[in-house]
Amino acid sequence: MEVDQVVRLPRLSRVAVCGGTHGNELSGVYLVKELLKEERKVMEEDEKKLVSVLLVLSNLPAMQQCHRYVDTDLNRSFTHATLNDPISDVAPYEVIRARELNAMLGPKGSPEAVDLVCDLHNTTANMGLCLIAYSDRDWICMHIFRHLQREMPDTPIRFIHFDIADKESFSLDSVGKHGFALELGPQPHGVVRSNIYTAMKVGVQHMLNWVRLFNSGTVFEGGFVDVYTLIKHIDYPRDSETHNITAAIHPHLQDRDFCLLHPEDPLFQTFSGETLTYKGNEPLYPFFINEGAYYEKGIALYLARKRRVVVPAIQVQPEQQGFASKKEE
Repeated sequence: MEVDQVVRLPRLSRVAVCGGTHGNELSGVYLVKELLKEERKVMEEDEKKLVSVLLVLSNLPAMQQCHRYVDTDLNRSFTHATLNDPISDVAPYEVIRARELNAMLGPKGSPEAVDLVCDLHNTTANMGLCLIAYSDRDWICMHIFRHLQREMPDTPIRFIHFDIADKESFSLDSVGKHGFALELGPQPHGVVRSNIYTAMKVGVQHMLNWVRLFNSGTVFEGGFVDVYTLIKHIDYPRDSETHNITAAIHPHLQDRDFCLLHPEDPLFQTFSGETLTYKGNEPLYPFFINEGAYYEKGIALYLARKRRVVVPAIQVQPEQQGFASKKEE
């Protein structure tokens, strides 16, 4: 694929912005609530630009309790099997809700699915603003990412690629034809920080503005994106009998998300004071370092390889644009 080759893609008629998939990640909760207050104005503006914006509060009971979830993690409930296998009368609330959201925004993998899902999340890790997607060849998501980088130069912004097959993709954003999680941190769960909320609000505004530009016929020039592809995760050291953790993230690693971790670099510090080093065979980039919600999942951090992806120029398909062509420098 060449940078200058223009790829023409269908118009993004319907965009879903979702908050509260995790009920204690409060930037998305409060942002969607705020957008719902302004929904009439938003709808009027978007109607002129031929895009419909659907605002969704994904997990109301978890939001009311300020918990990540009620019975099970909603953002792990959108695999093909969970959405389609027979369901029992005692199914977890989030499995039932996942099917409701799939009916509302999907069905996943169908022509009827919304064109783009942006699901809003917070992390306790020092990750800045990240777009997390299942494809490193989704040019819509890649160009939105590049647009955010241009429009928010003072915010560290990265693209994370979860290389997972479609049937195994597990999160709400996978229901749309295109989709990504917009992850922002650091912010404690159950807390809203003004700077993190504001960065999320600005990011969503720029994302929607990009969709309007795309639908109006703007040509977005090609370029390059640095992609962090998930390779593996590492659990905390644990006691073989109790399974309790026996160490914390080493102080030299804490808050250093996306800083290259080399073999033999400090990784953990045991509660007795011993330093445990990284025993991998290659340098990798850590992220979600010491994420508070991942203790229950047995994940101390993820590790990724970084590589550069060529992104072609894109434009809405001519028969659908309905506007004079413009070019973005």
